[in-house]
Amino acid sequence: MAVFVTAGVKGGSGRSTIAEHLTVWLARQGKDVLLVDADDQATVSDFTAWREHTLDGNVGYTLVQLLGANLRKQVETMKPKYDHVIIDTGGRDTTSQRAALFVADIALVPVQPRSHDVWTLTKLTKVLGEIQATRSNQLTVHSFLNRADITSADNREAAEALASMANLGFLPHAIKNRKAFPSTGAKGLTVFEAEQPDQKAITELNDLFDSVYNARINSTTEA
Repeated sequence: MAVFVTAGVKGGSGRSTIAEHLTVWLARQGKDVLLVDADDQATVSDFTAWREHTLDGNVGYTLVQLLGANLRKQVETMKPKYDHVIIDTGGRDTTSQRAALFVADIALVPVQPRSHDVWTLTKLTKVLGEIQATRSNQLTVHSFLNRADITSADNREAAEALASMANLGFLPHAIKNRKAFPSTGAKGLTVFEAEQPDQKAITELNDLFDSVYNARINSTTEA
């Protein structure tokens, strides 16, 4: 069992899209998943509403909306009922995000390969450091490029910057900025469920999620 949180202090990095796809990726493997919307903008709630309409109510997971410091206690109470919990947070340093980081096992940090996005990582590492200092166990952090250009020097430079920050656990599995994401998301679907699947997008996500999930299994086994 694992609690995942999508985190960051910069808007527009695609946290909600990653949360939605990880939720469905796990659900398609037969896992009972709870998706927690801890973002004021309620993006994953809107996604789920469209999904319910498209799939006649059978979204494949449970959605709840939780905000504020109480989120930590509520997730702790609910998590024994599920195989995994995914918490989507907003792009700011909020009480909700800090509560999510405290209760989570794994933080996923998507980063756009743009200078302004990379510059904000010092703020995030400060937040993560404060959270780590108050936890009884270590929060596992995985950062990766998201909404990356298909081919660009920006990708390489941003990857190098992330890799230099040891506490951000950089994974070399970039998710490219592909049309498949908005076109499926508008219907409440993921790229895994498209009528004409974008195999490159699917492969990128599988590589990322396999890496995160396998690392979790290995760390749990070693413990």
